[in-house]
Amino acid sequence: MQAIILAAGMGKRLKELTKNNTKCMVKVNGISLIDRMLHQIEALRLSRIIIVVGYEGQKLIDYISTLSISTPIEFIENPIYDKTNNIYSLSLAKERLRSDDTLLFESDLIFEDSVLQELVSDPRDTLALVDKYESWMDGTCVKLGQDDRIEAFVPGKRFVFDEKDEYFKTVNIYKFSKHFSETHYVPFLEAYQCALGQNEYYEQVLRVIALLDDPGISAKRLNGQLWYEIDDIQDLDIAESMFSPDDDEKIALLQGRYGGYWRYPKLIDFCYLVNPYFPSERMKNEIKANFDTLLTQYPSGMHINSLLAAKNFSVREENIIVGNGAAELIKSLMGTLSGRTGFIRPTFEEYPNRYSPAEQVIFTPGNQDFSYTADDIMKYFEGRNIDNLVVINPDNPSGNYIPKKDMLRLIKWCGEQGIKAVIDESFVDFADKEDSTIIDQEILNANPSLYVMKSISKSYGVPGLRLGVLASGDVRTIAAMKKDVAIWNINSFAEFYMQISEKYKKDYAEALIKLRAERARFESELAKIPGLRVIPSQANFVMVETSDSISPKGLLKTLMINHGLLIKDLVAKTGGGNYLRIAVRDTKDNDALLSALRAELL
Repeated sequence: MQAIILAAGMGKRLKELTKNNTKCMVKVNGISLIDRMLHQIEALRLSRIIIVVGYEGQKLIDYISTLSISTPIEFIENPIYDKTNNIYSLSLAKERLRSDDTLLFESDLIFEDSVLQELVSDPRDTLALVDKYESWMDGTCVKLGQDDRIEAFVPGKRFVFDEKDEYFKTVNIYKFSKHFSETHYVPFLEAYQCALGQNEYYEQVLRVIALLDDPGISAKRLNGQLWYEIDDIQDLDIAESMFSPDDDEKIALLQGRYGGYWRYPKLIDFCYLVNPYFPSERMKNEIKANFDTLLTQYPSGMHINSLLAAKNFSVREENIIVGNGAAELIKSLMGTLSGRTGFIRPTFEEYPNRYSPAEQVIFTPGNQDFSYTADDIMKYFEGRNIDNLVVINPDNPSGNYIPKKDMLRLIKWCGEQGIKAVIDESFVDFADKEDSTIIDQEILNANPSLYVMKSISKSYGVPGLRLGVLASGDVRTIAAMKKDVAIWNINSFAEFYMQISEKYKKDYAEALIKLRAERARFESELAKIPGLRVIPSQANFVMVETSDSISPKGLLKTLMINHGLLIKDLVAKTGGGNYLRIAVRDTKDNDALLSALRAELL
């Protein structure tokens, strides 16, 4: 068996990185794509490796000569690489295809060793390596029938998004038997190229072959093995986090992205916090039905969006501001505060991070659960001369909850002390008491120094929309903040969501009931696992303390590397304590985490 690698392309989308180098010479974690691929192929002990070169071909040839590859390498030059596509590059190697069984590669791939092992160990002699389609993928897909028969090749321009659940993405690694190349591929390649020219893709030939009664090629499905195709600098960035040889670095690179995990194959995110049961399918379908309009039309300005928020939360427009996520409003609000500010730790760090450390007064509860009451807060800050107080309720990461009646006592105390009270109730809807919000016009009127923050992303499960609101009786500060943020600070999708959200209040209420029930079940099952102590939570996450024999960082690493599950390590946030934070997701995902924890800890 031999290998053929197509490496003639220019890789223009990688811009400066391919200005003077071929695409396959780009490095991922310090190792070029071609270096990695050639050593993986070398381990298979093939008879030879044929590489079709073009752009910067001599530079690539010279570079490969330094890589100490013992398998014989033959180079074929595509002199018109800039006028042709990969069908022409492969046609230059057609006689080699006829001479031996072949593994065919595109050179812009990075993959685990197990990807090749899956392909080579399969007894079928002619295969297209495929993986279940996911939203980050681009390019040719296939539809599969019984026994992994390829029913159709679907090029990108013919992709039907309504049928995406039926698609498998081609990995651009193939196994061709000598017989298949002689009887099927090369004859059809020659005919196709003669009819349609040289500026085509070699997959188009397979698309025609798939129409035969006996196409001679089947699909080989991957099952969780990692691979990635690198077309641009974002792909390169993702590949570096996926394929980092250092597990600690891999996790740090992942966490440093602060989201976007939908681009990572098979990763389940228990780190970031959303509502897994909302929005409802009907609400999502209504948004989809208006997609074209929302995509192509400008959103309204701040005044209209404030009216929408006022309608949704039953307050006046002058008492509420909409933000591009709560994060935008936190930055703006903290910029209006001055003087000494009280914080409770551990907590959501976005607030103290936006304030001068010299002006912070910190209260850390003196118990293992990091729990506290309204009375504990008042007792601690009494006489400490603070000007502002920030309280997250329920708190993040502890899930500690102050009931509404006690929160109102705390707010009243702040007013009597001349303290501005900033209350973040982003998780309050998940509390067992249904009427826990303090975004209420009467409460705002009675407390002009009260500022209530709410993340729509977290409560309502729409983090991609980036929505948050701040309500206050301090209309002057609200007005100043509306001038501080951009007039078009949210997009049309977020505006439309606010426009229709009232229709789905019943669905939202039902979603909260499901979340509370699943949280209770999840906490109960977690508590049965030796070495874990569950801290009761009123949010959509659970804080867990591990025994001294279990390293939170080590467990995080094991779950990520072995199971594709990402959780949050709280060691630094809790001053060295053995704590983790785990999001409450739906039953299927939660059971996957429970199963992984049992496998590692029992």
